[in-house]
Amino acid sequence: MSINIPLAERMRPKNFDDYIGQEHLMGKDKALRKMIESGNIPSMILWGPPGVGKTTLAKLIAESSKRPFYELSAVHSGVKDVRNAIEQAKKQKFFNTPNPILFIDEIHRFSKSQQDSLLAAVEQGIVTLIGATTENPSFEVISPLLSRCQVYILNSFGEEDLQNLLEKTIKDDAELENKEFIIEETDALFRFSGGDARKLLNLLELLYHSYLDEEKIIINNENVTAKLQENLSYYDKKGEMHYDIISAFIKSIRGSDPNAAVYWLARMLEGGEDIKFIARRLVVVAAEDIGLANPNALLLANNCFQAINVIGMPEARIILSETTIYLANSPKSNSAYTAINQAMQMVKDTGDLPVPLHLRNAPTKLMKNIGYGADYKYAHSYENNFVDLEFLPDKISGTLLYQPGNNPAENKTKELMKKRWGMKYK
Repeated sequence: MSINIPLAERMRPKNFDDYIGQEHLMGKDKALRKMIESGNIPSMILWGPPGVGKTTLAKLIAESSKRPFYELSAVHSGVKDVRNAIEQAKKQKFFNTPNPILFIDEIHRFSKSQQDSLLAAVEQGIVTLIGATTENPSFEVISPLLSRCQVYILNSFGEEDLQNLLEKTIKDDAELENKEFIIEETDALFRFSGGDARKLLNLLELLYHSYLDEEKIIINNENVTAKLQENLSYYDKKGEMHYDIISAFIKSIRGSDPNAAVYWLARMLEGGEDIKFIARRLVVVAAEDIGLANPNALLLANNCFQAINVIGMPEARIILSETTIYLANSPKSNSAYTAINQAMQMVKDTGDLPVPLHLRNAPTKLMKNIGYGADYKYAHSYENNFVDLEFLPDKISGTLLYQPGNNPAENKTKELMKKRWGMKYK
């Protein structure tokens, strides 16, 4: 077999007996396995992280049931591609023959109109749909389509699964069997793979090519880590490097360095990171690290999240870049973040303190008679819509949880709070 074919593709299982992992679905006598073997295959959504065998399972289902198999990627396909696939499926559909299988990878990336285009074909039995998604289908797949599909959850590979895959690959692959593999440690190898079989095989292939001139390949934590560091373009969306790079990205924004922030953004985009994951982190950074120093940052970050969902790649990179640079250049404050953390800790420490009587709701005469709502002063009835009144429980009266940050916007807020609350904010 040609070494130009990636190891992960060379090791793709050819039958269910070679399929590693997902014992809860594909073990003998398990529901999905029995359903497939019976030939009664419903439309389904396979939900799980990358590299756990969703595409492989779809192909094995088609092969075992001897059904025509049409494959589309939601990243590159549109409504026209869906309609073309359905038309081809119609031509291959004969009386009493099983439905062709239409497999759509990353179905969560299809827009509502694209998903709508599938409905009639699924309802009429023209195709059996198998969708693969890394996102919760409850949020990403339209209800009419989801209601016509069974949802099966695939799990990340456990250590035993990764060990089985490692041993099987070294033993069975035509290229790797020419080398002697000495496995001393697997901690780093499994940690960097992050439960992703494809990542494990990519790492193994990286080690193989790094030692082409040597007869033996020693796998231990030091060698695996060193080879990854030499290949800086390697980006693992579920392993340790994933967390290192997103950490560098966030800290660059927090540190007001737009150059570094855009660099780490590019590293993630080149590595195939989910753009929605990046956009979600930008929303968090806008609230946590910029906060009240520039409230517009959160508005922009939220608009960024909405926009990249509409636009998609490759143009989404521009929107992400614009937002990243804006956040990096914004003044910084974590006062809102600090305030809520302190407040939540106070709740844990003090328990459920009673609401002061003057703040309680008094919908009945009895409640009014026992003091509910008494002495409450309606702020709008006073000058500047403000009245000096205690709103905290008696036990923590006078506690300060919000401390304005030292930036132009919050300095103005601090002056206003001094004017309102006097010595509280001296």
